[in-house]
Amino acid sequence: MPGETVLSQPPKEIRAELAVLAKRLDTDVPRKRERKNVLVGTWNIRAFGDLNEAWRAPHGAKPPRDLESLRCIAEIVSRFDVMAIQEVKGNIKALRHLLKALGPSWSFILTDVVKSTAGNYERLAFVFDTDRANLSGLACELVVPRKWARKIGADLIDEQFARTPYAVSFLAGDQTFILVTLHVRYGKAPQRAGELKAIAHWLKDWARETNDFHQNLMVLGDFNIDREDDPNGRAFRSTGLRPPAQLDGLTRTIFEKPGAPDKAKYFDQIAWFAGDRKADLTMPLLAAGRFDFMDVALPYLGDATANEKNKTDKSFRISDHFPLWAEFSTDVG
Repeated sequence: MPGETVLSQPPKEIRAELAVLAKRLDTDVPRKRERKNVLVGTWNIRAFGDLNEAWRAPHGAKPPRDLESLRCIAEIVSRFDVMAIQEVKGNIKALRHLLKALGPSWSFILTDVVKSTAGNYERLAFVFDTDRANLSGLACELVVPRKWARKIGADLIDEQFARTPYAVSFLAGDQTFILVTLHVRYGKAPQRAGELKAIAHWLKDWARETNDFHQNLMVLGDFNIDREDDPNGRAFRSTGLRPPAQLDGLTRTIFEKPGAPDKAKYFDQIAWFAGDRKADLTMPLLAAGRFDFMDVALPYLGDATANEKNKTDKSFRISDHFPLWAEFSTDVG
């Protein structure tokens, strides 16, 4: 209907479908507990830019992402305290409407557009619930020092990152944590390995510095790692970065076949340095997981698990990636 917005009352059918999505989230994602925990998420939301201001855009509409899709995204994001979002485009209409749907306690911080084909004209963003987490002062981009070419290998990193990793510090309860979000280029394996190795070295040095001040450093985003044991996976882990074991074997994108961990991609990650007392987190990990929205979001599109066309349509309305999350204790005395 003309004049509808993301804050308008959805049609009855859509309200019912959003209720089913909310119920699944209640089951699959830990609840927020005052001064007890913090929930951190990461999500590559496919081509998160323009928005179709209809509740349900028809097949073939441009843009395909509509108000119902955005309300689904908002329902998912609302369950976290801080969400890193990759693939935000130059046009931030969908992001602005997401903030409206989330409500007045939510805020955001993001980078400018990467104006290159290698960077796909994207931004990196954080959205966060100010009732639960707030900026603590730091926001910066990671730049590779020229002298590191010898350490990393000039053949691997001979230029800056295609999309510069973005670091922002947050305060939840008495805990300060720095989140570094990134979207590694999707190109030839050696190009990705170079970026991943440079990021691993950068973060190792920084984690040891921040640990001295009882701060926590984590990296999260889309690393475009195909396999844990391929050159990209080894580059990612080369200085001790480790994702939580709860994420092992979980599919990261909607186009992967569930139940086939030997073929799982590892594009998206949340990781930190474990087992190094000079870089360990001070916030204990409570749980971690992935939220699979496929059978509870936009069911009117049909069985997306069996129909590739329906799956592709859903990927442009919501995303081709699943959100990952980690829950940490902030009640550490």
